[in-house]
Formats: sequence, structure tokens, C-alpha cells
Amino acid sequence: MISSIKRGLKEMVPYLILIMVLIFIRIFIVTPVRVDGTSMENTLKENDILILNKFDHSYERFDVVVFKYNNQKLIKRVIGLPGEKVEFRNNKLYINGEYIEEDFLGSKSFNFNITDLGYDVVPNGEYLLVGDNRESSYDSRYFGTVKKEDIEGTVNLRLFPFNKIGNFN
Repeated sequence: MISSIKRGLKEMVPYLILIMVLIFIRIFIVTPVRVDGTSMENTLKENDILILNKFDHSYERFDVVVFKYNNQKLIKRVIGLPGEKVEFRNNKLYINGEYIEEDFLGSKSFNFNITDLGYDVVPNGEYLLVGDNRESSYDSRYFGTVKKEDIEGTVNLRLFPFNKIGNFN
């Protein structure tokens, strides 16, 4: 009887290791997230299921990121990097006075300047995060810049419906 118990435990070891590896991957590397709301349309639709890459912490302009805000996870696009002066004028994005094309937008943007938040530039270690659906997005234009440590990672793969998220840059 003891021998059959040992054999049974031995057979379970690979399954236990697999479960532990999957838990590790989900906690530290990737995890699914669901889009809640319309602030990222037309890029993302409500109820899309995305893969959050928790390993990537080098954020660049136009990356789509997940971050914590008031005990919620929000999904927005990186627009302003640390040290940059950001302005939306006449439905166009200007970084440090230079026009930057945003070919992913589906809606118009109202005028905004980083000085509206009380800064001359985006503070060090922080990012200006804005939704693609500018007319219907609660984002950095309202609650301010987001600290790097509050950003959980980037998303660029959609599980449902399955495909790469189009046109990040």
C-alpha cells in the first residue's frame, strides 16, 4: 500500500510542477485583462481580453499600458514621457512644440496643455496616459500623470477576439 501511495505521488509531481510554473507566469510575467469601457475605441472594444506583459517596464510613446488608479485597472496609451511638454491643439498632438501624428485616433481631442495640470513638463518617473477615444476617456488630462510604479505593464496581444493590437506606433 505504501508503495502505491509513493507511486501515485511520483506521478503527480510533473502536474504539480506545471501548476506552479503556470502560477509563477501568471503572477510575474503575463496575465489576462478585460477591457471595461469605451475609452480605447477604436483600438480596443469593451470586453476584449488582452494579455498584460508584466515583464516590460520600458514604456515608450504610444504603448498601450495597464495601470492602477483608485483600486481599478485602467488601460490607456502613453502619450507624454518624463520631461516632455505635451499639448493637444486643434485636434493635433505636440510634444515639445513638435507635431506628432496619431494615426490610431477615432475621435477628436479637445485642447489641452500639460500646464493645465500645474506642470511645465511631465514629471520625472511619471507618464501622461490618454485614451484613444478622447471624447469619452477619463485619463491623465483629468487626474494627472501616472507614476511608473503604478503601471503594471504593456498590452499588445488580444486573446479575444484573437490578434495583435493594431498600429501601436
